[in-house]
Amino acid sequence: MFRGAFTHNLDDKSRVIIPQKFRLLLGEKFVITKGLDGCLWVFPDEEFRELDERLKAMPMFDQDAVRLLRFFSADAIDASADAQGRVAIPHHLREFAGIEREVTIVGTGNRLEIWSKQRWNEFTHSMNEELIRESAKALGIG
Repeated sequence: MFRGAFTHNLDDKSRVIIPQKFRLLLGEKFVITKGLDGCLWVFPDEEFRELDERLKAMPMFDQDAVRLLRFFSADAIDASADAQGRVAIPHHLREFAGIEREVTIVGTGNRLEIWSKQRWNEFTHSMNEELIRESAKALGIG
């Protein structure tokens, strides 16, 4: 399970260090793709395959299924960390997520999220206890 948040900078080759505790859970191969709210999602290879299979099992003429498959698969990349734990983030994904230099890497259960530090700060500042209570109630938690 991915938990915690870390802030790092991209290096001159657009690489970011994935914290060791996260690398151990990701395994050697993982997938980086567009996520929701303007961040990137990073899945262990097996976890992304399960998502991909669920989407591919949907009727091919179902517009919602087609939309999701395109969104998550079209720009997805297979990735692995180098010996120093760095992974390159391609231009198209950096552009989507608004990543220029500083990033925040967040563990969210079955995946990581990579945010521009600015977007992460904006997102966390927009959260308040009332929104959290509403979400918990809508999901039947608590």
